[in-house]
Amino acid sequence: MPVEFLGIAATNNGSETTPRTGGSFDKDYTIRLARAHEEHGWDRVLFAYGSGSPDPAPAAAHLASRLDKLQILLAHRPNVSYPTYAAKTFATLDHISDGRLTVHFITGGSDHEQQREGDYLTKDDRYSRTQEYIQVVKKIWTTREPFDHEGEHYRFADFVSDVFPVQQPRPRVSFGGSSPAAYHAGGAEADIFCLWGEPLAQTAEQIESVKAAAKAAGRTDVPKIQVAFRPIIAPTEELAWEKAHRTLDAITARTGGGASPLTRRHSLTNPQNAGSQRLLAVAERGERFDRALWTPTAKATGGAGNSNALVGTPETVAQALLDYYDLGVEILSARGYDLLNDAIDFGRYVIPIVREEVAERDRAAA
Repeated sequence: MPVEFLGIAATNNGSETTPRTGGSFDKDYTIRLARAHEEHGWDRVLFAYGSGSPDPAPAAAHLASRLDKLQILLAHRPNVSYPTYAAKTFATLDHISDGRLTVHFITGGSDHEQQREGDYLTKDDRYSRTQEYIQVVKKIWTTREPFDHEGEHYRFADFVSDVFPVQQPRPRVSFGGSSPAAYHAGGAEADIFCLWGEPLAQTAEQIESVKAAAKAAGRTDVPKIQVAFRPIIAPTEELAWEKAHRTLDAITARTGGGASPLTRRHSLTNPQNAGSQRLLAVAERGERFDRALWTPTAKATGGAGNSNALVGTPETVAQALLDYYDLGVEILSARGYDLLNDAIDFGRYVIPIVREEVAERDRAAA
């Protein structure tokens, strides 16, 4: 079973531990970070979405026009554009990137964050809208004749696009979430279902929920599973744990003082989305799980996004990732706190171990 690695395509050098040194869109840094991923064994990078952040689509086009191999995962919120417009944008970007695009559809877990851009639907209605949106986009990508659409959230007549993706029949669709509504929508529509890093037992349960939702939707296949972590690595276990506690201190200093943008975007104590609630529940049960999972980084950020760490030497972190691979996880997402240097170190020291172990497993299974 192949394994893929997803990194981050940040548009500036800021993180939970460090304030950025320039503007929110530093185009030179964007390329520098992406090139570090491309040169150190990563498969693709995520362009994330935030209500006040730089638009990820032109940022992704900037990257795609300058790098030849690195694939792109573009985050998109359905509330920000009509699906006819979005489908053309995605198809155009797939041409710019020579077929390297995957689209990650974000339903939105926070009413407050969604309302910043005029989205006042309830969470369940947002999931319904996202599912319809994905269905429309898929049809636009693959239909050469004009068609009408009248659904719960969208209505249009006689539309046909004049730009189609390079990838045939279409680019992959990525989706994430940890609620029953998320499993329902993503299980039906996603090619890739994204989870945040939880203990192995809970991850296995979520994988089964995704599979059950796909089966209930009448699918004969199931989405590929992606799981995300924050690796903290060092040459020895002792140094790795020292680094982990320094990282936690830096996160706490920023969020505690209100200096981090995170404190504006996300509740540190009472998040609305199920994924963050799950991460905080795990953190309440303990700090360390399985081989290397460490929860205080998630607790310090209110379970914001990908926030549970894997701590240890490259060998320890690689073996921890392989534990998830053995559960059926095919895409491993990782992002450090020093974005550039951590991407290089992870690519140099962790990715080769995982790839070789996966190859050995494949040889043994052949």
